[in-house]
Amino acid sequence: MKKSNYVKFGLDIIMAVIFVLFFNKRVLGGLAFHEIAGIAIAATFFTHVLLNWTWVKKVTMKLFDRNLPFKTKLGCFLNVLLLISMAFIIISGILVSKVVFPNIDIGNDRWFEMSHITISFLVLILVAVHVGLHWNWIMNVLKKIFSIKAPIPLFSLLVKFATVALLVFGGYQIFSSNFIMHLQGVPGIFDSSSSHFEGEEHFERFNNSEGDQKWADHQFDRHLAQDGERGFKRGNRHFESVNPLGVIGTYFSIMSVFIIITYYLDKIATRKRRSAVDTGAKL
Repeated sequence: MKKSNYVKFGLDIIMAVIFVLFFNKRVLGGLAFHEIAGIAIAATFFTHVLLNWTWVKKVTMKLFDRNLPFKTKLGCFLNVLLLISMAFIIISGILVSKVVFPNIDIGNDRWFEMSHITISFLVLILVAVHVGLHWNWIMNVLKKIFSIKAPIPLFSLLVKFATVALLVFGGYQIFSSNFIMHLQGVPGIFDSSSSHFEGEEHFERFNNSEGDQKWADHQFDRHLAQDGERGFKRGNRHFESVNPLGVIGTYFSIMSVFIIITYYLDKIATRKRRSAVDTGAKL
């Protein structure tokens, strides 16, 4: 395996860690880290897209190829959807910036702020599904990194135990962090009067900058602070833990649920296809 692939694999892990840290605006210095790290990720993302624009066009065109297997077409669709979603998150994040670009003023900044948050939770699932579809490749890379050449019974047992533990813990985090509630807001971003945003006050503009900041803090707290960590309310303000490991554990466990489900669904589908091919060959 080429060394460049190891580097890419390492960068993917680093970007994944940074991405889940974005779900808590107080971690590692607060909103400043959220926006500055976000800009760095944005620059990396758009540079990657531009350098691989030919590949992006090929992947997009493959969606219209009827001869492609369903799994390949699904992978292409996910790649395009991730590209669009990530671009939207980055652009909307810049438009509602409070630290890096505080002077940007748009007419419907409330919609962009809520959409930025809601789509981020959707992308978390899309990334997890993408990882699940490529899990065999990931495991092969890890085996090469740690020089594992033969199956290890104890390792297989630990993997099964970890799978069950992640499903239980991740499922708990999904419900305790109101993850489902955030996903229910996805249809609502296309309708400013939707009940997903709890009324028109989410889109009413305050008459002064102080009101704007209080409203933004309140909404950001409601949607990003519920990360499964313990917090408490004092008055109208919500205090939460800012432990990066806690945030990483919470959102990686949520991702692991969708990774595991995707992996096993793909495994079942592959077995059915092979069984159908074997049956046809015998006939």
